[in-house]
Amino acid sequence: MHKLLPFFFLLTIGLSLVACKSDIAREGIDFTTWGGYWFKGEAEITSFTLEQARYGEVHPGEAVLIYVTEDFSKKKQVKLDDPRGKDVLNVLKLNSIREFETGVYKYNTMVSIFTPTKVQRASPKITASVQEWCGQSFTQLNHNSDDGYSWRMYSYFESEGDQSGSVNGLAEDELWTLLRIQPEAIPTGSVKLFPSVLENRLRHVPIEAHEAFIRIQDISESRRQLEVTYGDTGRTLKIDFLSAFPHEILGWEESQSEKGGGIIRTKATRKAIKKQAYWKNNRLEDSFLRQELKLR
Repeated sequence: MHKLLPFFFLLTIGLSLVACKSDIAREGIDFTTWGGYWFKGEAEITSFTLEQARYGEVHPGEAVLIYVTEDFSKKKQVKLDDPRGKDVLNVLKLNSIREFETGVYKYNTMVSIFTPTKVQRASPKITASVQEWCGQSFTQLNHNSDDGYSWRMYSYFESEGDQSGSVNGLAEDELWTLLRIQPEAIPTGSVKLFPSVLENRLRHVPIEAHEAFIRIQDISESRRQLEVTYGDTGRTLKIDFLSAFPHEILGWEESQSEKGGGIIRTKATRKAIKKQAYWKNNRLEDSFLRQELKLR
């Protein structure tokens, strides 16, 4: 019986390493300072003036970034109603909302990203929805293993219909949350990256990873810029953010080369920022808070 002890000992260690493989703690973060900002039961809301490229033109609109920490279920990959036990994963959630008009009708879009705050693990879930007068579409990606993301897409277009598939690589959408958690954790140089799910929906292109180049550079004493350049799609993303914690987003620009030549750009410029528990401010008398955020 004693001869089996080394085997069980090694097996226990092996299982422990497997269990901890995806839960490696983030290093280099002062969680006293970080938690002092993010673990206060409030969301950070930032409004932007939006110039959205669509149909070969640039259309006026508005964007809102809503960042908030939540307790997330590792198994179900949803927000927990009762966050107790080992199933809890603390995440920084971003709801990225855009509203813009194209002629007579409006687009409403939202991308949601859920990124672990304390462990180095890929964002377990990314969703995107697009509503406009012609119809709506919805895409959900779930990270399940080292093989990457599995995804499902539902669309009113016959050619797209109900689809499913998989993709492996870093998610462009995750860069927006990693910037707020730990900019140093973002890989730079050549990476395998798949574009924003919203970009995929608006351009009606497959969800695929591409070779891309990421760099972060100082553009002033207090301001830095994350730049993403895709080698084969003609897409570039630039996000301006504060160098100092909490690394507030100041604006961004997306550029896309067109088939007929030329480049068309989407641009967002910050208007206002405020921290609040907005879900409690849902009465008519709370409408003045929209003015403070300079929302239309």
